[in-house]
Amino acid sequence: MTRLFGTNGVRGVVNEDMDMTLAGDLGRAIGTWLKIGKVAIGTDSRVSNQMLKSAVSSGLMSTGISVIDLGEAPTPAVQYYVRENADMGVVITASHNPPEFNGIKVVAGDGTEFLKDVEKEIEDIYFSKQFNIPSWKEVGSMTKDDPLRSYHKAVLDAVDRELIRNAGIKVVIDCANGVAGLSTPYLLRKLGCKVITLNAQLDGTFPGHESEPTEKNLKDLKKMVVNVGADLGIAHDGDSDRAIFFDEKGNFLHGDKTLTLMAKEIVKENGGGKVVTPVSSSSSVEDVVKECGGELIYTAVGSPIVARKMIESGAIFGGEENGGLIFADHQFCRDAPMTAVKIVELLVKENKPLSQIIEELPKYALDKRGVPCPDDLKEELMNKLKMTFSDKKYDDTDGLKILYSDGWVLIRPSGTEPKYRIYSQATTIGRAKELGDKHLTKLEEALNSLKESV
Repeated sequence: MTRLFGTNGVRGVVNEDMDMTLAGDLGRAIGTWLKIGKVAIGTDSRVSNQMLKSAVSSGLMSTGISVIDLGEAPTPAVQYYVRENADMGVVITASHNPPEFNGIKVVAGDGTEFLKDVEKEIEDIYFSKQFNIPSWKEVGSMTKDDPLRSYHKAVLDAVDRELIRNAGIKVVIDCANGVAGLSTPYLLRKLGCKVITLNAQLDGTFPGHESEPTEKNLKDLKKMVVNVGADLGIAHDGDSDRAIFFDEKGNFLHGDKTLTLMAKEIVKENGGGKVVTPVSSSSSVEDVVKECGGELIYTAVGSPIVARKMIESGAIFGGEENGGLIFADHQFCRDAPMTAVKIVELLVKENKPLSQIIEELPKYALDKRGVPCPDDLKEELMNKLKMTFSDKKYDDTDGLKILYSDGWVLIRPSGTEPKYRIYSQATTIGRAKELGDKHLTKLEEALNSLKESV
């Protein structure tokens, strides 16, 4: 069956599979599902944001829904606003995808992203075209509001302002020409940090570099951190729900390092507690959580799944290894500006260089790679892989996590792109890459076999 929603909303190439007809009808489907109320809508900085926002908004209003236009804003700021002021939210964003992509993400009234069961209900309305069509005098209207003021106050209230203000932290921030430029530099300057920015102007063509915060894309940030003698570097993705860091030596810190660091800090501060993370996360998270008297809960990959499990289990912290961290006492969604100020606060509390703090964490090496795979072959390929590795110990919470005495390999289909992802963990990068090579070969053999049989 054709599906609209992937792991994180509906995405596609603009004016190909993501066009105004799809956006308008999806707005109508969302409005029909909601029946009555207010929907807040915000966007990232992509070139097509106004086109798609207008189409979704028109679709919503045509069903009688009132729309609040929040303009360009970080996704977590939109989510925070929705929780306080609306019945539902929509974010026009494709996050880290290339500039030709855009997407539509739906936010529940509590600020979390919808789970699959609700998305399925909206999809059913979309495909049936059974939209609510009110009379001419019952259509919705549009107002505008600014989500940043209350969001910024909430983030600043979550940290010790005076402690940070007196520390004289110097930070370089790469905003990726995305909406992070509206928040993180402002917040850290408010906290007394000396802030140097890269790619802070909003530009949906992403002229500085691709919006995915990978080490390859962040060469300028790496150099700048070292050249200006900064205490750390911070990079965000296009819609500012993920944060990646560099230490003062210019070392790139994979997202699992930040996740482990904050999990340790928050569990230690609370004297225990539950932490939620996907099966793709480093074993270092489990090590530090247990060491500090906490409990780790694993889920399938996807921030909405992590957030809902956090709510259900009463967890105090959660997040993904891609730099998306969720602070339960703030809101149940990935929040990059919040992550940035929390890491700065931790750095000040520890009164040590970031490189030293990271060095004290458990050490595991993670190798990540991707393999193109048509969407219509994903399910069949997973069945074939389970047969291939039937003699191994594995966890199928999400995809196939094959467990070895000295590491593990997770093979899973991407929910946002036509590809499979392979995550390999071991105590050394050599062993992680060896596991990755071995399982990449097995995956490609299985995929080629399927293609030949079609």
